[in-house]
Parts: sequence; structure tokens; C-alpha cells
Amino acid sequence: QVQLVESGGGMVQAGGSLRLSCGASGRAFRSYDMGWFRQGPGKEREFVSGIRWSVGNTYYAESVKGRFTIARDIAKNTVYLQMNSLKPEDTAVYYCAALRGIRWRIEDVDYWGQGTQVTVSS
Repeated sequence: QVQLVESGGGMVQAGGSLRLSCGASGRAFRSYDMGWFRQGPGKEREFVSGIRWSVGNTYYAESVKGRFTIARDIAKNTVYLQMNSLKPEDTAVYYCAALRGIRWRIEDVDYWGQGTQVTVSS
């Protein structure tokens, strides 16, 4: 079992920044890669960013490249998502995920966090 607990969501004006955190626990979690997904109002859940836990390689959706940065702290078993230059269209519930697979697909997610709301006002 893997447990994921997110924090750091909130409300911010367009152009602002937020940092999300996801603390992971459970014996098996280091065998997973970690990702962030989001689901906006009336939209399907989508991939935002991912990191290969073992080697640190990072991946981003085109919509967030250059604005979001994913990182991990191995000692703290925590993954972060630094979000800069936020736009109203980034408004969504953001979910931390533990998954295995090459393509960062929702169907490859084995564990989800509870989600944290990010609201960006114009």
C-alpha cells in the first residue's frame, strides 16, 4: 500500500505562484514513479507532470512547460510541483499519483492522493 497526502493548494491571482507538496509513505512507494494530474471544472482528468523516482527524469504536459517544475526530496519522501505564471485555465483540483508505466496515463495510476484545489483568478 502507498499513501499520498497533498498540501499547498489555494487561491492566487493570474501571474502568481503556488507550490504543491505530496508526501508519500508505504513500503512499496519507491518502486513507483510520481506524477501530478489535474481535473478542471467540467473537464477530464489530465496529466500535468511526472518524475521518475529512481533517476529524477522529469516530464511535463505542453500546457505547463516552462511554468511548472516538478522535483523530489528523497530524504523526505516528498514530491513537489512549483507552479509559476499561473493562468485562470490552470484552475483545477490537483492530484498526486503513484504509477508505473512509460506514458503517464491515468489507467497506469495505482494510487491517488485526495486532491488539492488550485484556483487562479483573472
